Order: sequence, then structure tokens, then C-alpha cells
Amino acid sequence: MNLAEVALRRSADPAWAEHAAFRTASGSLSSSAFRRMVAVLAIDLARDGIKPGDRVLFRMTNSPEFAAAFLACIWIGAIPVLQNSQLGSSELRHIVSLSNPALILLGEGMERDAVMGALDPRLRRAQPTAQGLAFERGGVARAAGLAELPPMHDAGRDDPAFVVFTSGTTGKPKGVVHAHRWLEALGDANRARVPPRTGDVVLATGEWSFISALGHNVLFPLRNGTTGSIMAERASPERILQTIERDRVTLLHSVATLYRRILAMPGIERRYDLTSLRGANSTGEPLEESVRHEWQARFGCPIWEHYGISEAQMVIGDGPGIDKREGSCGRPWGVRVAILDERLAPLPAGEIGTLAFGADYPGFFLGYLGDPAATNAALRGGYFVTSDLARMDADGYVYVVGRADDCFKSKGVLIAPRELEDAILSLGVFAEACVFAIPDREIGNRIGAAVVPRAGAAEIPGDAAALARALAGRIAAFKLPHRVVVMDSLPKNANGKTQRSQVARLVLEGAAAPTSAGGPG
Repeated sequence: MNLAEVALRRSADPAWAEHAAFRTASGSLSSSAFRRMVAVLAIDLARDGIKPGDRVLFRMTNSPEFAAAFLACIWIGAIPVLQNSQLGSSELRHIVSLSNPALILLGEGMERDAVMGALDPRLRRAQPTAQGLAFERGGVARAAGLAELPPMHDAGRDDPAFVVFTSGTTGKPKGVVHAHRWLEALGDANRARVPPRTGDVVLATGEWSFISALGHNVLFPLRNGTTGSIMAERASPERILQTIERDRVTLLHSVATLYRRILAMPGIERRYDLTSLRGANSTGEPLEESVRHEWQARFGCPIWEHYGISEAQMVIGDGPGIDKREGSCGRPWGVRVAILDERLAPLPAGEIGTLAFGADYPGFFLGYLGDPAATNAALRGGYFVTSDLARMDADGYVYVVGRADDCFKSKGVLIAPRELEDAILSLGVFAEACVFAIPDREIGNRIGAAVVPRAGAAEIPGDAAALARALAGRIAAFKLPHRVVVMDSLPKNANGKTQRSQVARLVLEGAAAPTSAGGPG
């Protein structure tokens, strides 16, 4: 099999030729036109000497050329290596050293990026275009016209197909190697969770170096016969809603941070025609119940949550076909889930332990590029072992408590930041909240909270005592923050997730001044 052939199978049908593969700010791109773009780039890559097994590094933002070049590489047996185009020079040098690419593919204007100037100038670079590869030093596109795809590389299901790099939040970015079988396994699971409808237009707000966006915005729409909406620029509340209106998007995929930012803007839902939207999806970090309820009330459509990891993609989720249970991110889809103790023994329903998945699921990665020690640490005892704490009820619903290194004890009680953050956001006056540990000799840790007020919020409980009064009855008194800091914004990583450790560092080093150091005893 070949992952690219699976993605492009519908486009080979003449009856499908005029179906819109993608919608962009420039208009629609038909399936037949997109297939020709893949063919042109596959011919050029092969003519340029790219061979099966060669790695091709992508530094591009979302565009039809990105999608076409990705599939063209896989079609001829090359292995695309995706990394976030916002990563800096030290991270990019690490990725280049680890992946040893035969070619770097750049988005328009990225050759002039200072980060690229930090790389060895001998590394070959090109820009994918609809006419073929444009090379840096005077080269021109060579394949043109109604090109047919060259002979397909016949890969094994377990052969490497592509690599995505993690964002490097907890260290250097890791290269996650995925097999050709990935698209069948994850495509089936995602199609079952949110069954596609005729006329669906799907928008994912993340860059396609993020595996959730790559699947939901590119590969699953191509495979399922729906249409991908491309938002070429970085996500912002206005840009997301403008794109929904422009392309009549029916399904939105984003992260909890962006849903919070949208809701923090009073009346923003009345400034755009969003009547096409039938459902939204949240991943990347926990979605607070207060955010989900407010979105439903203001936008008139549900947010379905799912839990994903770079080593697979969506593995747990809720959706239109299953009942929502508050606090749960849903049920497993095609994968075996277990909650394990420290000896990797499964725990009974309701007990908190380490979240793990059966490693036999065909959607899981092959390993970390050049890092067998990290691969062996993650794949143990027949499981892929995560860094998250969770519990599972008797019906198989999973409740993620938080990352093991985010949760902490105060006065001997386990504090799960997500629970307190949800309570803070439910007050309706804060756009964001981040709870973190403040080391303390007497009680182990004091509880810190950084908050960002909503625009136009007239009065906020901006110190620990006021916040404690506002939260009375919403959360246990022993979980209330001892210290509250009001900030203009919270630091985010390249995928838009709040960097909890960075928030804590800013507060503890005094870079963010607290409004109160007092609070509950």
C-alpha cells in the first residue's frame, strides 16, 4: 500500500474531478487540479534525484502546495519530515541533524527567514509551486501541463511514511515516525467519531506540522470526499471566523485556547455568518466544561472534545453519536485504553493512574527518530505509556486529570489544575486561567493561579481573597489558590498550548507581579 494512494484514490475517479479538494482565499481547487499538482511535484522530485527512503524536510505554512508536496514525496517513497515553521534556529538545527534531509522544501518567502540563514548553506532547498519545484539558485520548474502521476512506490503497511516533530515543550523536539497504515487506522476512527456528510467543509486552525491538523484538514477530507478549508495565516479569533464565513465551513477543529480567546470577545459571534457550522472539535489540551457550555449557548453548535497524541492522533473522543459525560473527553476509538499503576498493572474503574494505550493499535507510531531509548521508555509492557494521569469509569469514558508533571500535592491532597481552571473560567470574567505549584516547605506546595481578564470585564476578583469569595461553593476550600496573578496574556508554545512551566517561572521570578500574595491558609 501507499498512504498517498489512499488519500488520492477518490481523485482518480473522473466523476470526482470537479469536487472541491480545498477552498482557499483564492477560490476552490478541484480534485483533478490538486491531483495534477501532486503529479507535477512527484515528477520533479524524482527527476531531482529524490529516492525512496530519502527524507525531505518541510518548513511551510498551510497551502495547497504543502499538501501536494507532502503526498508527492510519499507517492515516490520519500519521507516528509514536518516541523513547525515557528521553531527557532537551535531547534531547526537539531531537527536537521537528526533527520539528515536530502532536500528542504520552503514556503514562499521562507528562504529569507533568518532561521534558515543559520543552516549549512550546502543543504539543498526548493519551493513547491503548482508548476513544480522552484530551486533557489536559478532553477525553474520542469514538469508542467497535464502531468500524470509517475509509478507509485509500493510500500509495506509498516514502512515509514512520514515524520512529525513534537513542539519540544519538555525538551528537544522528538521525531515521531509514522507508517503507511496510519491513514487507514486513524481515518476509520475519525470517520466513525464524526461521520462526514455530503457537502462538509472542514477547517483545522493549526499548522499541518501538527498531526491533528494534518489529519483533519488534509488527509481525512481527501480520503472521505469532503473539502478542506485552508486558512493560510496564523490563527486568530477574527481570522478563524472570517474563514468559516468565507468557505461555509461545517466542521471546525481547534484547540481550547482559541475557543477561550473567541469567547473572550463580547458579541463576536454576531459579526460573522456562522450558520454553516454544525460542530466544533477541541483537542491539544483539556476543554473546560464552562467553555463548552458557553460556546453552545452563543454559537448554537456543540464542541466535541477529543484526546490526541503525536504518536497516533485522535485516540479518545466524544462526538455527535455518543452521550456527553461532563469532565470526560470521551471513549476510545479503535484502541485499547488502560489506567495503570506504577508497576504497569491495570487499575479498577474509577481509580486515578497513568493513561496508557495498547501498543498493538495500527495507528501508533513506529518509534522516535534516532532515539531508541525514548521509544523503549514509551512502549513498555505492551502499552504506549503517556505522561498523563486519568481515570476511566465502568462504561469506558475517560477523564483526564492532567499531565503527571502538572498535578501536584498541597497539604497532602492531589491538586489537578484543570479542575480549578474550569471553576475560575466558569465565573465568566476571565479569558484564560493557569494553575501551577509554588513550592512550600510547610505544605509541600502552595497553589498559584495566573488569570487573564476578558475584554470589557468591569470588575474582576483579581486577588486571592476576592477569588476565594467568588469561587465559594464551586470548588472545595482546600483547592482555592493561595496566590493570584493578573496577566495580559499567557505564554504559548508553537501549537498554541499554554506553557504552564513558563507561567510558573515568570511568577516565581517576579516577571509577573502578583496582585496578592495572600489567600486561604
